[in-house]
Amino acid sequence: MPSSYDKELVNDIFKNILWAIDQIQKRFQSIKSSDDFLRDDAGLEKLDSICMQLINIGEALKQVDKLTDQQLLKKYGEIEWNKIMGMRDIITHHYFDIDSEVVFTVCSEHLPEFRKVIEKIKTDIR
Repeated sequence: MPSSYDKELVNDIFKNILWAIDQIQKRFQSIKSSDDFLRDDAGLEKLDSICMQLINIGEALKQVDKLTDQQLLKKYGEIEWNKIMGMRDIITHHYFDIDSEVVFTVCSEHLPEFRKVIEKIKTDIR
């Protein structure tokens, strides 16, 4: 990995990712199934706002990957980084194809582990 990448900038990006995860987790608290996203306008607003943060996370990871010459994230193989960045592309470019079940699964099953790995990376690069 290039030692010349801006660790402070990358750390700030990870800080923003953690904030986005917090926002998703707050907004997801009342969602008990993927149907809750589609039940009414309030559910759709939660889906929209969660998707916005997923876009932010995916974009931030792309920035980290670029800044670190695609070397940092691959050290943490327990996360499927390409899927996260790919989800950003799907949400952004194919919004009407978003599957509420996929978003539900990401929020309920994958976000806690993702958060742990982001925190570990932040510790490791300090």
